[in-house]
Amino acid sequence: MSEAAKLDVIASEEPSIPVRDEEDRLNPEFIAAVEAALQAQDQYGLRALAGDLHEADTGDLLETLSADERADFIRLLGDDFDYTALTETDEAVRLQVLEDLPNEVIAEGLEDLDSDDAVYILEDLDEDDQAAILEELPYADRAQLQKALDYPEESAGRRMQSEFIAVAPFWTVGQTIDYMREARDLPDSFYEIYVVDPTFKLLGSVHLDKILRTKRAEKVTSIMEETRQAVLATEDQEEVARRFERYNLVSAAVVDENERLVGVLTVDDIVDVIQEEAEEDLRALAGVGDEEISDSVVTIARSRLAWLVVNLGTAILASVVIALFEDTIEAMVALAVLMPIVASMGGNAGTQTMTVAVRGIATQELTARNMMRVLNREVLVSALNGFALAILIGLTAWLWFASPGLGIVIAGAIIINMLFAGLSGLLIPLVLDRLNVDPAIASSVFVTTVTDVVGFFAFLGIAALWFGLPL
Repeated sequence: MSEAAKLDVIASEEPSIPVRDEEDRLNPEFIAAVEAALQAQDQYGLRALAGDLHEADTGDLLETLSADERADFIRLLGDDFDYTALTETDEAVRLQVLEDLPNEVIAEGLEDLDSDDAVYILEDLDEDDQAAILEELPYADRAQLQKALDYPEESAGRRMQSEFIAVAPFWTVGQTIDYMREARDLPDSFYEIYVVDPTFKLLGSVHLDKILRTKRAEKVTSIMEETRQAVLATEDQEEVARRFERYNLVSAAVVDENERLVGVLTVDDIVDVIQEEAEEDLRALAGVGDEEISDSVVTIARSRLAWLVVNLGTAILASVVIALFEDTIEAMVALAVLMPIVASMGGNAGTQTMTVAVRGIATQELTARNMMRVLNREVLVSALNGFALAILIGLTAWLWFASPGLGIVIAGAIIINMLFAGLSGLLIPLVLDRLNVDPAIASSVFVTTVTDVVGFFAFLGIAALWFGLPL
């Protein structure tokens, strides 16, 4: 009995287990069945369960399995394992899987992938490992992948697919259709056909729907559109993603510095870029670097420690301000009770403004042209919110400590700190961006420091003046 027949028999005998549950997570029963097949080294059972999974499901499954199980999983699946699944896993999982596989096995798996997926898998490896794997590939594939890897990280050249359809300007629609029917090395999916001159300089593009609706005798140049959104291979992927979003692109040609066609970017690649950039900014705001859920304890601790040390320094600065008013606090203990409220409200308000500012900078919506308008808006918002909170907190402090003066003091401090929170939340990200420092990474530390220092200084300083306390 052939291997395919055995798999059919197994599949017919075993009840089908849903891959995902009602909440769209991997079904625990499915995971248990896969782990049981791995433990029993049941090759046919495993292939019946996971041989035809979508690469996204396979990627999630790899992240769920232990390191030892991943190696067995790939070995037992053999040719049924789709290496595209490695593009759907965390970097730590992908690197661990690649370390456990021989270079010739990896190279064999990469041969079946689109060039953009192959580059995505290779780019996180060190240069020696890349060279060793590329050495196992045919020359044409090796040269193609090496060219993409030579482009800067997070550039269009790294994300582009090198497989595309390009035709000469003198071709007819009929020749183009016949070529697409007969050629064997076409991309798996494509949306446009590109027209190039003999030096491969990009002249324009033709959408597939126009090809199908045009008579065979027509030349492609008669239905060609000038490519207005060609992407430079060295252009940053975030800028390219913004262009896709702005012009609702499905695909875009990628050209080198001489305007020669070198690849194509499709919307599925850009969706991944948008998600990566959003996650990167989100992690940066929290000071957790580029860590993944699958990273080791040591890796995560090391990546977080640097920003915790910076935060420690800013916390000491805030403590120094408090120490300046040591006698003031000692004379009125109620001040120590209310101090955290002033700092906390300022910090939260600053974070709100900072988040909007960082997003505006990232999307290029916040520019020099509209900066003053946005600044005025933030000042007014901070003032309105400051007065509202001042009334609430002032009345609370008055009733709590039976001291109307204390209520006035904390109300004034809240208004001052809210105004500084709005200003710092907007200006600090702008200044950092001008200094070519990523505002998503560094803004939160400085904004929090400003609101803490200003909040403590304003509250304790006003209290000392109002009640005539010692400084």
